[in-house]
Amino acid sequence: MAKGVITALEIQKRDKERVNVFIDGEFAFGLNLLDAARLRKGQVLEEAEIVALRDTDAVVQAVNTAAHFLSYRPRSTQEIRRNLKEKETPEAVIDAAVEKMAAMGYLDDAAFARYWVDNRSQFKPLSHRALRQELRQKGLADAVIDEALGEQSEPDLAYKAAESQLRKLRNRTVKEFKTKINAFLQRRGFSYSTTQDVVRRLIEALETDDPDYFNRDNNNDEE
Repeated sequence: MAKGVITALEIQKRDKERVNVFIDGEFAFGLNLLDAARLRKGQVLEEAEIVALRDTDAVVQAVNTAAHFLSYRPRSTQEIRRNLKEKETPEAVIDAAVEKMAAMGYLDDAAFARYWVDNRSQFKPLSHRALRQELRQKGLADAVIDEALGEQSEPDLAYKAAESQLRKLRNRTVKEFKTKINAFLQRRGFSYSTTQDVVRRLIEALETDDPDYFNRDNNNDEE
């Protein structure tokens, strides 16, 4: 496209934050209000200026798309990239949008890793191995993952995970309790030695604080 004259600037009906730009009587592109405020009717735009405005708007729209994606929960940088790529956003636009969002403080992989580990610790404790696998799938570097995992004790995570099963296992024999808790913790990725230690600690605590927790009717139960 050669240079052209802005013949109209119209606020969009569906989005009052955006403006349609018409050049030589035809729709050329859309802009947000801030960028459109720099333009005026009758202004002559060189081809390079038109390309630059379109590129700027493409980045703005990519940032808006990413911000909507972020509104559900924090995301890693790689998750943002994948989401924009799925929407057929050009790679150069993705790079610019990610750089802009990082500068604005919306993307921070170290903070995301801490959020993910803390969230899992609260609602679904997993082993470090399982957490590492999840975070790698989200595109995080090992150094970032190591730092986040270093703030969480794996035995404590295992103990907390096991505690979530106590109510449903009440009135089981000690042997049944051991089997169930061991299997549960191993499904969460905890090692055999960790699960054995947690089971031992739990049994000791229950026998001290809640003597009626276990079913003692089975005399053949092996403790």
